[in-house]
Amino acid sequence: MAKKSVRIAAWVLGVLVLFFAGVSYGAGAYMVNYALKADVGTEQEDHDKLDNRYPFLMEWVDSLQAADVMKDTVITDDEGFRIRAYYAEAEQNTGRSAVIVHGYTSNPMSMMHIARMFRDSLGYNILLPALNFHAGSEGDAIQMGWKDRLDVEQWIPIAHEIFQDSIMVVHGISMGGATTMMVSGDELPEYVKGFIDDCGYSSVWEQFSKELKGQFGLPPFPILHSANLITKCRYGWDFKTASSVNQLAKCELPVLFIHGDNDDYVLTENVYRNYDAKVNGYREMWIAEGSKHAESYKDHPAEYTAVVRNFLKNQVE
Repeated sequence: MAKKSVRIAAWVLGVLVLFFAGVSYGAGAYMVNYALKADVGTEQEDHDKLDNRYPFLMEWVDSLQAADVMKDTVITDDEGFRIRAYYAEAEQNTGRSAVIVHGYTSNPMSMMHIARMFRDSLGYNILLPALNFHAGSEGDAIQMGWKDRLDVEQWIPIAHEIFQDSIMVVHGISMGGATTMMVSGDELPEYVKGFIDDCGYSSVWEQFSKELKGQFGLPPFPILHSANLITKCRYGWDFKTASSVNQLAKCELPVLFIHGDNDDYVLTENVYRNYDAKVNGYREMWIAEGSKHAESYKDHPAEYTAVVRNFLKNQVE
């Protein structure tokens, strides 16, 4: 009788374990699809948003395109996906260029205010890639900056070949900021001189943990662990490896960190972790007063431009 009770208990335990594993896998798969297969914005949608936010900006973009100054090009990345970028030379090419990286579910059109700042105010050539899976570029899922860094690193020598520059910086906002920081820890050509992160997260694991709790009231275990395993199997990377702070620890080039003090999406505390992780070489931080996520330039365009200009002049050029 005792043996029969043990067998029944073992069977019940096995069923519960299988049930828990199945629920965890299903929830993890849902999270992967929810986060990495999210609907991405179209260029027309971002064109309209920018037109409302910066009425002068779309006229600027349209004038560059009409004059064949703003061009686009397509390359094939290391995984066989066709990826796209816009580029434009400054009015006077002084040998300085900026690679400008957009955020989550967005595209290069959303970064045209930064492009205009670099080109017209700072005299930089500009190249704006569309990240994997986003508008204009192929891909099987959003890569949260980790694999995107490899595509940016593929664009860097192409921008150098187009512009024949001697100085290049990488500037990104939100996921583009995380991508920029992830690029910073890799071996790069000598003409890459610095990085600007605007409101990038410290790691994908931390950002997804925050979203799980904030949106669904759930802890990381077991859903995030399951989603991480699925992402490893499907896409070949994991949330903990995709770390801005780990890459910054290897970076010796100058980095400017920008973040709004009212950011409730990528919490402002991220910038302090990122700043502290950059232990080698020059680092600088500017906190935009009152700004929400990715709105530091909108709220403080003159100060934003001045901070970037001073960083470039004193640490990069």
